[in-house]
This record gives sequence, structure tokens and C-alpha cells, in this order.
Amino acid sequence: MGDYKPAEALTHRRRATLAAARAATLQPMNRRFERDRQSLVAADISFENEHNKRDHSLEISWNKTKNDKKKRRNDTSDTLSNCHKTQESLLSSASGYKNYRGVLNWCVVMLVLSNARLFLENLLRYGVLVDPIQVVSLFLNDPYSWPAACLVIVSNVFILVALYTERQLSKGSFSELVGLLVHCINMAVLLTFPAAVVLLVPSVTSVGGLFVLGTYTIVLLKLYSYKDVNFWCRELSTMKAKKLSRSLSCPSEQRFYEGERKVCYPGNLTLRDMYYFIFAPTLCYELNFPRSPKIRMSFLLRRLFEMLFFTQLLVGLTQQWMIPIIQSSMKPLEDMDLSRMTERLLRLAVPNHLLWLMFFYWFFHSSLNFTAELLRFGDRQFYKDWWNSESVTYFWQNWNIPVHKWCLRHFYKPLLRRGFSKMFSQSAVFFLSAFFHEYLVSVPLRMFRLWAFMGMMAQLPLAWFVGRFLRGNYGNAAVWISIIIGQPFAVLMYVHDYYVIHYRQEGE
Repeated sequence: MGDYKPAEALTHRRRATLAAARAATLQPMNRRFERDRQSLVAADISFENEHNKRDHSLEISWNKTKNDKKKRRNDTSDTLSNCHKTQESLLSSASGYKNYRGVLNWCVVMLVLSNARLFLENLLRYGVLVDPIQVVSLFLNDPYSWPAACLVIVSNVFILVALYTERQLSKGSFSELVGLLVHCINMAVLLTFPAAVVLLVPSVTSVGGLFVLGTYTIVLLKLYSYKDVNFWCRELSTMKAKKLSRSLSCPSEQRFYEGERKVCYPGNLTLRDMYYFIFAPTLCYELNFPRSPKIRMSFLLRRLFEMLFFTQLLVGLTQQWMIPIIQSSMKPLEDMDLSRMTERLLRLAVPNHLLWLMFFYWFFHSSLNFTAELLRFGDRQFYKDWWNSESVTYFWQNWNIPVHKWCLRHFYKPLLRRGFSKMFSQSAVFFLSAFFHEYLVSVPLRMFRLWAFMGMMAQLPLAWFVGRFLRGNYGNAAVWISIIIGQPFAVLMYVHDYYVIHYRQEGE
């Protein structure tokens, strides 16, 4: 065993030496083999790439040839296909085409160009007539006497009387009959008192009188609505109703934001609630008006800029354009033939209509939206698309939404509930509107000629005629013609009568 171990170790050493020699001999051969293998693989890869490129180029050429054949085939089919189909011309009503924005832009451009020519002729003939001091004189005859402003301040007395009456009615101190009597006396004085002051006080100008009477008329309609709604609330309270009607107060779908709560009768009989309603751009009272979440300053400033811009524009165009035409028309109609009178009517129609459109935008869009945004009043529907009116009735229902809502809620529907017919109720609404039109024109001018009254009452047969015989675009054209021609005709009549009363009597 002692001899075997060295011999075994020697044997293992010899084997290791031979294995190392063999490995050293085979290592260069392995490297050469690896290099040859890699070169063969690279050659195969390059051959495969070249083959793929040739296949791809052949495929591209084949696809191109195929596409060319397909294109030639399509060209041939397009040549042989029909180029006509059954269709209407765009300007035909049957085509259903409604995008006339380009035509509208063309009309605006033509309108601007034509009126720019008239304005240039006006400047060359009369010079610059805009005078800010003259605007102040329209409101004040005496700088130390402000009767119109004093009358506006006095209107608060009638507001407080209405509020006091409603509070006494809610407590039961006044009976319903006594409350109704107080309200009727209050509103009768509200209607007649400013008219008497305008007629009897010489220092009240025509423009100042119009402003005062317009303010008192708005307050009158608001107080009437205030009286009706509180009366309806008392009726529901006596019937022990748990919730008020949607049209009266506390509507479930209205939004009330943080810090706000619903008001129920008689919690609404406060000064804050009353004066919010007085300044709100609506004539119909509610206990809970829809409110916007916050005041948007950018929107408020835009409306304020529009108000200031259109105020200056209206004043400037009135002084520069309207007044010269009106002054040239101050001649008795018996001294003019029919052609001369028609010519003056048409001369007055265009500036009068443009000023009316500007006034509409200034009042119903800029001013009312400014007030609504300032008070966070949510209902901003002050007008609808009256310019698309195809009937006279649609026009009067949509051009002045606050007045229309008041007439519908407090005058038309109550007449229907009392058993009157629709025709009688509609005629009564036009009669009421005609009365206030004449009231707002004749009293400030201090002459009663009923031209505004007859113009409003003439809307009844006109509405019947347009609704019976005219439809679509023809009805819309008839409405526009009545607006463009009707207003300046009434203005011309008042100008004629004003001239006859003042200037002819002075000449005699």
C-alpha cells in the first residue's frame, strides 16, 4: 500500500500532463474552426439579406404594376360611370340647405357700405353735430332743478306701502278686501301721479318725462306681480299646503348654493327681498329666484363696455343722423304731396330701424345681463329668436320676454280662468300694451294723438292677415316690413303734430 500511493500519484500527474498537451494542441484548431464558422454564418446572412432585398424589390415592382393596372381600371370605370344623380339646387327649399352664413356676411357688408355713403353725405352736408352738452339739456332744463330724479326717488314710497300692506295681510291685521283696496289705490296713484307732474311742471323735459314714466311703469307691473304672488301664497297657506306651487316659490329643480336657503311665505316680506325684486331684471315675482353661483368679472366688464359703447353710439347717431332728418320733416302733411311724404318716410326708416336694433342689443342683452350678473340672477332669457318670426304673434311673444311672461301670468291666464275666450284675452293684452305705449309717448310730449295706441291695435288685423295668408319666409318678410315701416310712420306722425302744435302756432 505504501508503494501504490506514489505510483498512483505519478500516473495521475502523467495523465494531467498529456491532457494539457492535448488541449494546448487543440486550442488553435478550435479558434480556426470558430473563425471559419463565423465567416460562414456571416456569408449566409449576407446571402439571405441580398435574397430578401431582391424579393422585396420584386414584390414592390409587382405591387406597382398591380396598382397601375388597378388605377387604369378605375380610370376606365370612372370614365364610364354616371356623373349625374337626382338632387335639388341649394337655393331650393326642398334641398334642405340652411347654411347661408356667407350670404349674411354679404348683406352686412352691403349694409355697412350703403350706410357709410349716407353717413358721409350727412357729414358733408351738416358737419359734425354731436354735442354732449345738448344731451344733458335733454334731461335738464335747469341745472339746479332735477324733477325727474326727485320723482324716481319718490317711487320708493309706493314700494314701501306695498310691502307694509302685505305684512299686515300676513298678520291678519288687514282683511283681503281692505288689502286689495289699499293696493288698488297705491297702484292708481303710482300710475297717475308721475303723469300729472310731467304734464304740469314745465321744467320736466320730454326725455326726462319718458325716463320717469318708464320707471314708474316698471314699478307698477312689479308691484302688481308682488301682490298676486303673495295672495296666492296666502290661499295655499289657508289650504294647509305643505309645498308651494312650482310657479310660485320653492321649485324643486332650482339650484341653491352654499349659504343660501329657500324662503317660504311670510318669510319673504322683508326689505331685502323686496328691493332685490325691484332691481332684478324681471317683472314676475317669486319667493326664490334661480341664482348663479358667483359673479363673473370678465362677463360683467364685457357687458359694461358694451353699455358704454352703445350709449355713446346711440347718442351720436341720433344727433348726427336722426335729428337732421326729423327737422327736415317738420312740415305739415298738407304742404307735401304723396311722393314727398313717402320719400321722407323712407329716409327716416333706415336710421330709425338701425337705432332700434342697437337699442334692443344695448337694453335686452348688455344692460339686463349686466344687472343679472351683478345680482346673480339666474334666468337670463330676456329675448328669443324674434328675428325668425313667421307671424306677428310670434314676434310679440319673443322679442320682450319679461313683459310677455308678465302678461301671460298676470293678465292672459287669469282672463281664461274667468271664462273669457282666447280671442278676447289676446285682444285685451294688445289693448293693455297699446295703452302703455300711448302713455309713454303722449304724456312726455304733452300731446295726445293716439298714434302709438292705433299702431298697437293695428297689430291685431295684421296678425290675423299674416297668420292666414302668409307662411314661412313670406310671413317673416311681412314681420320685418311692419317693423321697418311701422315705427317711422308713427314717428313721422308725432313729428308732424308736434310741429303743428308748437311751430305753426308760434308763427301765427
